[in-house]
Amino acid sequence: MPKAQKLILAVLINAALISSTYASEQSEAKGFVQDTQASLLLRNGYISRDKKNGAPDTSSWVQSAMLNVESGFTPGIVGFGVGAVGDFSFKIGDNEHSGNSMVPRKNDNSPYDQWTRGGGSVKARFSNTTVRYGTQVLDLPVLASMTTRMVPEYFEGTLITSREINGLELTAGKFTKNQLPDQIATDQNELDRAVVWGAKYKVNDQLNTAYYGLDSKDTLERHYANVNYKQSLADKSSLTYDLSGYHTKFDKNANTYSATGPASEDKKNNIWAFSTTYNTGPHTVMLAYQQNTGNVGYDYGQNADGGQSIYLPNSYLSDFIGNREKSAQLQYTFDFSALDLAGLSWTSAYVYGWNIHATDNKNNLVDDNAKEREFFNQVSYKIQSGFAKETSLKVRYSHYRASDAYDKAYIGDTNEWRLFLDIPVKLF
Repeated sequence: MPKAQKLILAVLINAALISSTYASEQSEAKGFVQDTQASLLLRNGYISRDKKNGAPDTSSWVQSAMLNVESGFTPGIVGFGVGAVGDFSFKIGDNEHSGNSMVPRKNDNSPYDQWTRGGGSVKARFSNTTVRYGTQVLDLPVLASMTTRMVPEYFEGTLITSREINGLELTAGKFTKNQLPDQIATDQNELDRAVVWGAKYKVNDQLNTAYYGLDSKDTLERHYANVNYKQSLADKSSLTYDLSGYHTKFDKNANTYSATGPASEDKKNNIWAFSTTYNTGPHTVMLAYQQNTGNVGYDYGQNADGGQSIYLPNSYLSDFIGNREKSAQLQYTFDFSALDLAGLSWTSAYVYGWNIHATDNKNNLVDDNAKEREFFNQVSYKIQSGFAKETSLKVRYSHYRASDAYDKAYIGDTNEWRLFLDIPVKLF
């Protein structure tokens, strides 16, 4: 086990044994039944990708229902509880050109008409430290469940979360299975073993920091760090500065989705980004710069997850992760609550990437300055009150283009539409 993992596990154990600096969550447990909560999310989603340069178009339209049940913890020094997640989905229309991680396919490549997935978990809590084993949805920068499709990606394993010290959250875990949103089997993505560890610390109301690590067996070792500082200005305006980045060392024989050189050759990537966000009233403007170094691209596809472990600003349809790529972004958001339309917002962003070292299928360099660009637009609305409160609609459009040398190596020229209607239902 790497030294960093041993250190974080030791800190977790010691934190659970020392007196906490603030109230214990377990001491306030009301009971297994009394604290039980259950919710249902009904989602209708449509994704259409109009491909260019002769590539086949894809489109999917699906209806899903996602259940989440969490029991409370039993009273006592150590509390115990259970949880369950699951989803049921069916396709709308023939979906013969489905893709985009929306609809699973059978062995004959035809789409399923309907499908059901899910799993359970058990949990225990001492003071402010919780251990959970079973099926889980993860939100870690180095191992994140894909949640941008119909149903979430599920991981199976153990996760420890400790908040014994005010402002500090420690995390450690081990996962041995994962299931992408368009997969039926619980371990169809063939995850061998992924060990995660990390910490995030809120220094004060302005400054937040975080570090996370991942060791994915026979695949990669990845580290993530983030510093976020919010500066208050006059008239309730603010400036937020964010610096984040990843360092990845791939296994010498890892079979990555992009051209990364011959086997038994060291493959490394560093990607970092800095953004500045200005907010005043209903207006928010962000400027961001992102850069890759090393001899391969970021290549999240070999993280044994659904590709959402890219907590960086220049991430839309493209994540601008090409080998040695540099990219810059301008984003603008308007909150229509200033016009008495609470819950309605509009975001547009333009990202331009250059300096991509594009290679052919034999890893020969064909262009040392390939380019890509994306124009992103999204309108979202969430109902603020009444029987349909929290119901939301998102409409998104991306216009993506790339140099000829990079067109087939990554997404390829695409016009994409996404429409998602979410209706949350609290059961109890």
